[in-house]
Order: sequence, then C-alpha cells, then structure tokens
Amino acid sequence: MDRRSLKKLRQQAMAIFRAALKAADPLEAVRRRLALKGHTLVAGRRRYRLEAFRNIYVIGAGKASATMAAGVERLLKGRIRGGLINTKYGHLAKLRHIELNECGHPVPDESGLRGAERIAELARRAGPDDLVICLISGGASALLALPVAPITLEEKQATTKLLLACGASIHEINAVRKHISALKGGQLARLAAPAAVLALLLSDVIGDDLDVIGSGPTAADRSTFVGALEILKKYRLLERVPAAVRERLEAGARGETAETPKPGDRVFERVENLVIGSNRLAVDAAAQAARKLGFSTLVLSAMIEGETREVARVHAAIAKEILHSGRPVKPPACVISGGETTVTLRGGGLGGRNQEFVLAAALDLAGWHPVAVLSGGTDGTDGPTDAAGALADGATVECAGRLGLEARRYLDENDSYHFFQPLGDLLVTGPTGTNVMDVRVMVVGAA
Repeated sequence: MDRRSLKKLRQQAMAIFRAALKAADPLEAVRRRLALKGHTLVAGRRRYRLEAFRNIYVIGAGKASATMAAGVERLLKGRIRGGLINTKYGHLAKLRHIELNECGHPVPDESGLRGAERIAELARRAGPDDLVICLISGGASALLALPVAPITLEEKQATTKLLLACGASIHEINAVRKHISALKGGQLARLAAPAAVLALLLSDVIGDDLDVIGSGPTAADRSTFVGALEILKKYRLLERVPAAVRERLEAGARGETAETPKPGDRVFERVENLVIGSNRLAVDAAAQAARKLGFSTLVLSAMIEGETREVARVHAAIAKEILHSGRPVKPPACVISGGETTVTLRGGGLGGRNQEFVLAAALDLAGWHPVAVLSGGTDGTDGPTDAAGALADGATVECAGRLGLEARRYLDENDSYHFFQPLGDLLVTGPTGTNVMDVRVMVVGAA
C-alpha cells in the first residue's frame, strides 16, 4: 500500500476527530444554552431574575468544569459572590471570581476530598434567596469524592480501583459510588435546599442520564442500595471491597440507612438540571466534517458500550465489508461511533480503552488496505496515560513487527501504550478542556 495514501487517510481521520473536539468545547456549550438578557439569566426554558437573589455561588467538579466556569464568569462577571471547582490536575482555565482546586482522577485523592468538603459547605451556606450554579462534567464522580462516615478516602479509593478494573459500566460504577458518598445521587441538591439550583451538565455518559452524569449530585437517584449490592455480587467484589463499604450497603439494603433522594423528593422543587453538551453533538460534528472531505459517512451510534476488544472487532469487520463489497457504504467511506467502552484488565501493562481499541482493530485489519482507524478520549486522556488514544492502519502490525513489537502480546498484556509509543502513533492532545466520552473514526479509502 502506498504510504502517502495511508498518511493522507490518517490526516483525514485526525481532522475529523478535531471537528468533534471543537463541537464539544464547553465555552461554546455554555454560550449556546445560557444567556443574559438585561437582569435576567436565561437557561434553557427557565428564567432567573438576578435581582431576586442575594448571592450567586458557583460550585462543581469535572475535567471540563474549569472551562465551563470560565464561560459562566464571562456572562455573570462580578455578580458571582464566590465559588469552588474541583478539576483534574492540569485541566485549568483562567478565572477571577471562582477558585479552582486541582485533584486526582480517576482515583480520588486528599485534595479532592478537601475540595469536596468546601463545596459541601458552600452548598449548606446557601439560603432561600441564593442561586447556586453547579457545573458538572465527566470525571466529577472521582473529583467530588466525599465518602460518608465511617468510610475513609482510602476505602473509597480501593473500591473505585476494583470497579474500574472489573469491566463494570459507568452506570454500575456510579450506582455503587452514589451509595457510599455524601454528595452524589442528589445529595448535593439536598444540602443546597431550599436555595435555587441551576446545574449545567456536560454529559459523558451513554443516554445522558441525569442521575449518572458525574453520579448525579443534583439529580433524583434511581439506583438503590439493593442494586449497588447486586453489582458487587455480579462482579464478585462483595468480599473484596473494604468491610466498611460492604456494611454500609448491606445496612442500606435492610432499610437501616436513608436512601439517596428519589424522584418526587421536595429537595428538587427548585432544582433545574440542564444538559449543555454531549457525545452525540461531537459525533454529529465529526460526521459533518467527514462528508465535507468527500467520504460516504455512516454514524454507527453515539451509545456504543461493551468490552473494548469486541467493539473493535465489530468496527474492523465493517471496514472489511466496505472494502470487500461496498456495504453498508461505498468507499471512500468514514465510519464514526461514540460512547464509552470498558476494559477488563488481564495483564499488567499501560494503556487505556481507546489505545486498546486501536490495537485490537489493527490486529484484525492487518494487511487490509486502504484503511485507518483512530480512537480518542475527548478529554485528552486515556486511562492513566498522557495520550488521548491512538491511530493505526492496515500496515501497523507489519511495521511494528519490523521493530520487534509483537502486537498480540501487547494486547494480551493490556500494554497498548508501549506498543504505540515507539511507532509514534499515540494520539497526544493534552488537556482539551472538555469531556464527552470517546469518538472513534475509521476511514476507508477507494481501492
């Protein structure tokens, strides 16, 4: 295969991914859904007469929350009385009226705990004449860590690590985290009541479920203690999680501990939850960019989930079918999907779900030309690495072999990072300021 043609396909895949990132820009998302008309703040269909509020506080957490806060500051400026945002290390923005607190993700740390305590205190301070603007984006579950006593931060960290490694979905992980937390699952709204609460949500979950985005700190919670216990049993974690976690969930299942606030609870009477951005918007923008480049474009879904390797095999099979028969779209073609897959750890290597997706797809596509595949996290990070994802083509496995890199062995060890690093095929964007799950781009050239 002509390397120049493959290089062009790779460049086109990158351009399509960049279009997705641009559409997910939190500043633009805030501008689209929030407006100031005179002394009235318009948020979606709701209006807030600012003269009616004594104080406006801004709180929140997430990898995109700092950029969201910058958008709110541009609009409200000196009207903001104070605020605090917990964000991941390095995911910053310039702010004047809102304080930023950098902390750990995906495993919570002491800085996150201290910030969460201060955010809880700000919420408690708010009175009936105050407006609390809550900014939540992907990563908030870990960044807003305030375990309920007697559970310690170390015990919550251990539980988080077990859930991340077992292949559980984000819905399942958050159902457990909500029931060992003092803020998640609507409990931040409970603390802020009876103040007015406007929550702006940048969704990083499939289906944009309000009670799952950031573990739903301002949303009515549909999950239960019983369900959280079932999740631990499903993944054989019940005897592995710390005793304090297991005991709290069991006490809750017996009705001895109060549940999280449910739909219809009065704490939500003055709460508005507004989704201002999502993976679907990013995927739609990617598709538009692909069409402009001349590709017949197929959007599989913005709701892809499941085991990363299996999802990669399906994507690779579609590319092969396009090359072989011109179905379901004729080449040159672009296949796009969004969502968030999971990785069941089997080895001790370094990587993330996007890098593993590309490595698994590269194995299945070895020798198939012309095709290139990219998968990237819109937040700029993939697992515990400095890469957002990776990029490969039908010649990648062969090129790696010439360097002594055996692709199958690296996949078996979950070591996709060290496979792509010497090839120069890691997708490194740095912190993007947004977070709406992952975008996968597969481009198939004309034979």
